[in-house]
Amino acid sequence: MALWLPPTGEVGEDRYQPLAEINVTPMVDVMLVLLVIFMVTAPLLTVGVPLDLPKTSAAQVTQPSEPIVLSLDREGGSFIGNERVDRGDLKDRLARLAADDPDRIVYVRGDRTILYAQLMDALGLVNSAGFTKVSLLAEGALPK
Repeated sequence: MALWLPPTGEVGEDRYQPLAEINVTPMVDVMLVLLVIFMVTAPLLTVGVPLDLPKTSAAQVTQPSEPIVLSLDREGGSFIGNERVDRGDLKDRLARLAADDPDRIVYVRGDRTILYAQLMDALGLVNSAGFTKVSLLAEGALPK
């Protein structure tokens, strides 16, 4: 008793071939719908309530000035920004900067090997020059 099997190729293998091209029509349709949605909603997002605001004689708000960076190196040198300043001229330079804008922030950076007294002397000079906003800078520790 033998079973009869048809030879290969006659069952319908050639009727279902894979489609090797991409149909981009649905993607184009979705993109056009999104474009229309954005074109309709974009003008609505920029419209504010129309107001006739009153005039004022108050001073305009100014942008904060760039902070002053005072650096102290291990040899005892002082720097304002990247410019080296003699220890005797430091107070005069800070006083001139404070006369221009006493509300500027002063960042004090000190090498880890300097003495605490040197750092406190520098902070005293900054304060006596007329600055009231002083911050100490440190390097962040690496996560363990």
